[in-house]
Amino acid sequence: MKSLFKTDEWQIIEEGFHPDINREAESVFAIGNGYMGQRANMEEKYSGDSLQGSYLAGIYYPDKTKVGWWKVGYPEYFAKVPNAPNWTGIGVQIDNTEIDLAKLRVENFRRVLNMKEGYLSREFTVLPGKGKRVHVQTFRFLSMAEPDLGIIRYKVSPLNFNATISFTPFINSDVRNEDTNFGEKFWKDVHSHSEDGFAFITARTLRTNFVATFAFTFELRKNGKRISPASEPLSRKSYVANRIQVSLKEGDELEIIKYVNVLSSLYLPADQHVAETRKRLGHAAGRGFGRLFSSHVKEWTRIWGTSDVEIEGDPAAQQGIRFNIFHLNQTYTGKDERLNIGPKGFTGEKYGGSTYWDTEAFVLPFFLKTAPMKVSRNLLLYRYKHLGKSIENARKLGFRGGAALYPMVTMNGEECHNEWEITFEEIHRNGAIAFAIFNYIRHTGDFGYMKSYGLEVLIALSRFWSQRVSFSENLGKFVILGVTGPNEYENNVNNNWYTNTIAAWTLSYTIENIGILRKKDPSSLSRIFSKTGFREGKEIRRWKEIIELMHFPRDEKRKIFLQQDGFLDKELKPASSIPAGQRPINQHWSWDRILRSCYIKQADVLQGIYFFEDRFDTDTIKRNFDFYEPITVHESSLSACIHSILAARTGNIGKAYELYLRTARLDLDDYNREVADGLHITSMAGTWLAIVEGFAGMRISGENIILKPLIPVKWKSYTFRARFRDNLFKVKVTRKWFEIGNQSSTLLKFLYNGSRYEVPGRSEVRVNLQ
Repeated sequence: MKSLFKTDEWQIIEEGFHPDINREAESVFAIGNGYMGQRANMEEKYSGDSLQGSYLAGIYYPDKTKVGWWKVGYPEYFAKVPNAPNWTGIGVQIDNTEIDLAKLRVENFRRVLNMKEGYLSREFTVLPGKGKRVHVQTFRFLSMAEPDLGIIRYKVSPLNFNATISFTPFINSDVRNEDTNFGEKFWKDVHSHSEDGFAFITARTLRTNFVATFAFTFELRKNGKRISPASEPLSRKSYVANRIQVSLKEGDELEIIKYVNVLSSLYLPADQHVAETRKRLGHAAGRGFGRLFSSHVKEWTRIWGTSDVEIEGDPAAQQGIRFNIFHLNQTYTGKDERLNIGPKGFTGEKYGGSTYWDTEAFVLPFFLKTAPMKVSRNLLLYRYKHLGKSIENARKLGFRGGAALYPMVTMNGEECHNEWEITFEEIHRNGAIAFAIFNYIRHTGDFGYMKSYGLEVLIALSRFWSQRVSFSENLGKFVILGVTGPNEYENNVNNNWYTNTIAAWTLSYTIENIGILRKKDPSSLSRIFSKTGFREGKEIRRWKEIIELMHFPRDEKRKIFLQQDGFLDKELKPASSIPAGQRPINQHWSWDRILRSCYIKQADVLQGIYFFEDRFDTDTIKRNFDFYEPITVHESSLSACIHSILAARTGNIGKAYELYLRTARLDLDDYNREVADGLHITSMAGTWLAIVEGFAGMRISGENIILKPLIPVKWKSYTFRARFRDNLFKVKVTRKWFEIGNQSSTLLKFLYNGSRYEVPGRSEVRVNLQ
C-alpha cells in the first residue's frame, strides 16, 4: 500500500481507483467521533469487495463461543461490537443506469481524509453510458460537536449531456458481522417508517437488548439554490428511503445533503427516540451544513491545539504521527466512563471492539499527556466499575478472598476471550492496570482517586498475585508457573520475568499506598479495610515475603534478564535469518514451530524495563535491548514503539528512528498485511510516546518533568504539546537547542542534564543542547 497514498502532512490522499485494496482503504479512511464510527464505505452502490462497517460505542453482542471442548472457567461468550445499520447509503441513478463503481468505468478518482478538519471526501468522473461523463463529489463527517449527527453532501453533474438524476437516500438494517462465529444476525428491527423528507429504523440487539434509532432528513440544491421537489417514500423489510428525481441540463449540478441522527438506548430511553430524532434533525437542518461543519472544525482545532506533533524535514513521519493522533481522538473522547477503546476502534470487526490491556499500557499515557485529567480518570473509572466482575472472574478460576483477575477481553467486566493460553495465562494484564493507577497519579497528582477508588483495586490485584504465586523448595523462591507473557509466541512458560516483576511491584505499590493513606486520611483507610475485609497484618506479611523472595530469571553470563526460565534452551537466531517470504511468521509457520522458536512477537522483558526504567542503568538497558531486539519480529502492533523508546534511551537514534517510522506508518504502509481488518488504534498511542518519551526523553520525577532530547538525523526540528498536573506546555527541539513554553499560568519545573529550570506561566525558556 505504500505507493497508493500520497505523502501530505495533513491529509491521506488516494489518487486513482484501486478496487484491489478497497477494504484496506475503507479502514484507513474511516471516521468517528467517540460516539460512533464508520468505515469508508461508498455512499452509492458498490458491488465489489467491501466490508460494511458502522459501529456504535458501548453497544455489544455476546456472540457464541467456539471451543472444541469445554474447560472449567471458560467464558460463555465472545463479546463483539455489532455492525450497525448502514446510514451512509445514497442510491444514485443517471437516467436508467445505477452508479456502481464496481461495474462502471471510473476516471480521475481521488479520495481524501482531511485530518486537520476531520472529514472524508471523494471526487471522480464516472461513465454511465456511451460517451456520457458524470462528475461526482462527496463529503462526509461525523460531528465532534454534536456526536449523534452524521452529515453527507453528495454532488452530481452531467458534464456532456442532459440527464434525469435520481437520488435515493436510505437506511438499511439488513447487516451482519463477517466475524460472527455461527452466522447469526445481531440486530432485529423494532419499528421503521418513511415519509416525505424523513425516515427512520429502530433496531434492537439480540440478547443484550440495546436499542438504536437511525433517522435522516435531507435538502436538495440545484446549481447552489435550494429546491423542494416531492420525494417518494420507500419502505420494505429492513430498509427505508426517499427517492427524488430531478432533470438536469449539461453542466448543471445537483446536490443532496443528508442529515443523519443516531440515538442509542445507552443515552436515551428507546420510547423517546422517534420524537427526539425528529427534533434533532429539524435543528440540524435548520442550522445547515455550513454551521454544523464549522462547529465540528472548531472541536478539531481545540483537539489539535493540545495533541499535535510537528516534524520539520520529514513529511512521511509527519503524516504518520498525525494519522495516529487523528484516529486516537476520533475513537475516544473521554466523555463517558462506561466506554473504552477497542484495538480496532471504529475501523473494523477484528478483536470484537472489546477492551484489552492495550488501554492501560499504551493509550492511557497518551491521554494523560494530551487531554484534560477527566479523560484518563474515566478510563480508570471504567476498570473500577468492573472490579466486582473481575473478582467473579478470579473466583471462577479458584481464587478467593476478594482476589481480582481483570479480563483479557471485555465489554462489561466479564471475561469474553476463549483461547486458554491467553484467557487463563496472560495474567500480566492485572499488572498493567496497577501501573496505570500509578502512572495516572504521578502525572495528575490526583491522590483523591487513590483513596476513593485506586487502593480498593490495588488490594484486589495484590490478593490475586498473593494466591497465584507458589513457593519452590528447589529454588527457595516464590515462582509464577504456567503463564504467557506479552510475547504471545511463548505459551505456558514458567517465571516470565515481566510477569514476576510487575506482580512484585504491584504488591510493593499497594503496601506503599496503604502507608501514605494511613498518614493522609486514616478514616478513608479504615473505610477501605472494612469494605474489602482486609486483614492487614496477615496479608501484608504475606506480600512482603513474596516481594523479598520472588524469583527473577537471569543469565549471569550475558548479564541480562531472562524472558522465562527455559529461554536459553532455544536455538538463538536473529530474525534477519528468516526468509522474507516467511514473514510474518504467524501467517506462514505452524504454531508448534513458532512456540519452539526464539522469536518474540513484541516487547516482553523490554516492556518491563520500559515501565520500570528508573531501576536500571543505561548499560543494563542496552545489554537487554541488544539481546532481545534482534530476535523480535515485531508482529504485534504494540512492539516497535517500546523498542523505539528504549533505543532512544540508550542513545541509538538510528534504531529509534527506524522503529519509530515502522510504528508511525504501520497502517498507512500495511507492514503486517492486515489493514483490511481495521487499523491498530491502541498501538497508535505508542507512536506519540516514541516521540515524546523516546526522542524528547520526557519522564516524570516527583514534581518535575525530565527532558533529555535527541533528534533524528533527517529532522530539522520537532514540536509537541503535553500536560503535567495543571500545566499545558509546548516543547520544540532543534539540533542546537530546545525550548519549553509554559502555556498555563502556574510555574512549570523541569530537569535537563542534572540542572533544574523554572518556566513561569505564559513564558518560554530556551536551553542549549549539550
